Formats: sequence, structure tokens, C-alpha cells
Amino acid sequence: MMEYQELADRVKAVRERMAGAAARAGRKPGDILLCAACKAQPGDKVRAAAHTDIDLFGENRAQEMRDNLQAGAYLDVPVHFIGNLQTNKVRQVVGRAAVIHSVDRGRLLDAIAREAAAQGLVQDILIQVNLAGEQSKAGVAPAELRPLLERAAGHEALRVRGLMAIPPQTDTQEEARPYFAMLRDLFEQAISWRLTGQRWDTLSMGMSDSFEAAILEGATLVRVGRHIFGDRPG
Repeated sequence: MMEYQELADRVKAVRERMAGAAARAGRKPGDILLCAACKAQPGDKVRAAAHTDIDLFGENRAQEMRDNLQAGAYLDVPVHFIGNLQTNKVRQVVGRAAVIHSVDRGRLLDAIAREAAAQGLVQDILIQVNLAGEQSKAGVAPAELRPLLERAAGHEALRVRGLMAIPPQTDTQEEARPYFAMLRDLFEQAISWRLTGQRWDTLSMGMSDSFEAAILEGATLVRVGRHIFGDRPG
């Protein structure tokens, strides 16, 4: 099991790289959140990571998020849901995740809104965009972003906070930058539409192999798993 000090050292190294990228972009490091992507990490490792200099946790699976919440593994650190969400798992996630990053279709959006309304709360969400039309990845096509946002605006129990994307795999961070720039442009365009019930403050993009490029293009939240926890278990 990775010891706390090793986790803390890994987080510190990521923070230093984030600060370097922010400086190159003329940005403040404090304006960019570090999400520790758990991805099947055991609860005791998650609990240890909660003591390090991270801003929030990201979970890919509803069951793992539920188990870690029940075990108190996150301590007082917020958790976001960052994986693909099926409509039959919505009840396990709404009201537990501070933000759901992966909303990409009307049926899912409606299901989240119904559950949030039933719980008497407003659920914060991000819209996931499929930047390159990859069949293997979730996300709404850029051309369909506005209709989905307009549909979200009709739900008082939802609050859109921004966009999320997982760009195509590239050999270098520099090759990923055009995709991040594309998402930033969509983000700025969506703000200009001035739809109701939306608060545009989150641009979730960049992972372990690309977070510096994402920061250079305006990311406000980066999702880092491997550089913090090491390889995924199993």
C-alpha cells in the first residue's frame, strides 16, 4: 500500500507542474482545481489522499463512490462523479456528488433533474462534449451542445456549471492543445447564449498525460489519477 508521504509527494509534484503551466499562461495556480481521480483505489488509500493537498476527488463508478462515502473515506473533501453515468444509477449519484461531469444526453439530463427535484435539491452538472466524434467515447457532439443546454435550462433542479471533455489520445501534450482550445471556445460561446439556471465557472479538461496543456488552454479543473495514485488496481 502506498504510504501517505508518497501520496503527498506525488501531489506536491503535480501541484508544481500545475503552477508552472499556470505561470506560462499568465494565470494564478489557485484558480485551477486538482481533482484526484480515484478509479477503483481502495478506501484506505483514498482516505490517505484526503489528507494531501488536493481539492476534490473524482469517482468513475457509482458503487465505489457510495462505498467510500459510507466508509467516510473522503473525510471533508468534496467528491465529483466523472465517469459514464447510466440512468439506472442516477439515484446513487444525485445529491452525493457535488458535481456530475458526464451529462451528455437528454434522457440522462431529465433523469438527474427528476431525482434532484424528488430530493428537493439543485444538482450541479457539467455537459460532456465529444470533441472528435469518437465512437468509443461518450459526449454530446459540439453541434448538439446548445439544444442540450436549452433542455437543461428548462429544469429548475439542475444548474449547469460548465463543460467537460476527454480528448483523443495524442503522443504529446502539444498535440492535445487544439482539442482543449476547442472546448474553451465552446465554453465561451455557451456563456454568450445567456441561458437561465446556468453558472459558467468550470472547464474540466486534462488528465495525467495532458493536464499542463489543458491549463495552458484555460482549464479550471484537471482530473489526475495515475500521477497521484499510480497504476489503477487490477
